[in-house]
Amino acid sequence: MSAPAIPRGPAEVTPRWLSTVLGVDVEDVRVTPIGTGQTGATYRLAVAYGRAPSELPATFAIKLSSQDEAVRDRVALGYRSEHAFYTGVADAVGVPIPRHYHCAVSDDGGDFVLLLADLAPAVQGDQIGGCTTAEAELAVRALAGLHGPTWCDAKWPTFPGLVMSTADADAMKGMGDVAAIAAQMTLDRLGDRMSAQDRATVTETMAAVTPWLVATQDRFALLHGDYRLDNVLFDPDRSSITVVDWQTLGVGLPTRDLAYFTGTSLLPAARLAADHDLVAAYHSELAAYGVEDYDLDTCLRDYRIGMVQVPLIAVLGCAFSVATERGDDMMLVMLERGCQAIRELDSLALVG
Repeated sequence: MSAPAIPRGPAEVTPRWLSTVLGVDVEDVRVTPIGTGQTGATYRLAVAYGRAPSELPATFAIKLSSQDEAVRDRVALGYRSEHAFYTGVADAVGVPIPRHYHCAVSDDGGDFVLLLADLAPAVQGDQIGGCTTAEAELAVRALAGLHGPTWCDAKWPTFPGLVMSTADADAMKGMGDVAAIAAQMTLDRLGDRMSAQDRATVTETMAAVTPWLVATQDRFALLHGDYRLDNVLFDPDRSSITVVDWQTLGVGLPTRDLAYFTGTSLLPAARLAADHDLVAAYHSELAAYGVEDYDLDTCLRDYRIGMVQVPLIAVLGCAFSVATERGDDMMLVMLERGCQAIRELDSLALVG
């Protein structure tokens, strides 16, 4: 049987399409939107089977490429990245992710579909409101399930579908140039909503992106790249999490993901008080995955270096996304928290 076409919109998610994808008889499907994704369109599917298979659920979540052609073209690399994760990485790592039933992307990356288990009633994290230290510990322990199994494995730096790899010297130089441009665009966009101190920290930090990227190339793993509260779903009792949105898959210093989460998701006072314990929790999980010759002191140092990830991703997101009130509020909060962490941890002193 030939591969099913990739739906370009919810109207093309038909019983016939689902029957082909799932290999069962689907009699009816009801499609309703979930959220207001800026880089994709997500829907909940309520499925009626001709003969209900015991191993398949009654509802799914489906993620399609954006219905905006300009966004679709701009995010094609991200769709390829998510496809690469679910088809080539998901089975090799231990990070908690939704079960996926089908994933496909077109050759040009513009058309994309990802059929997932419906995670309701799980609750998305609140990026602006922040999280508790206990919730952060769940996230940092889960993160080790991505980094531990891929730690310093030579096959990952050239894995197809990566958005960024520190194995690509030209890309790192280019990222430094783009970061400086994005920083100025962000400062212009947010204006006097940012303090003079934070504006100075952003400018200084983004000027150091290229040496920062090459500073610790001997320690690397697969990176989520945008590991923050908006991309984490908590079970209602807050006892476990699921990680979503794999459109920024990369390779680099593992603690970039770690610092990005704590630096953007915890209020500064809570983060400062919990830094050591959260890094220690992450480090202990890495050891459980068999990571050796990586002591806690080195991990703590890497964590300080990794905090540069916060303003980097924030300025890129702010500079190259459509302006929205919540989006600007979120970027401002992330930059405030990240800049304060960089100063408190003296991160730039560790960048050669």
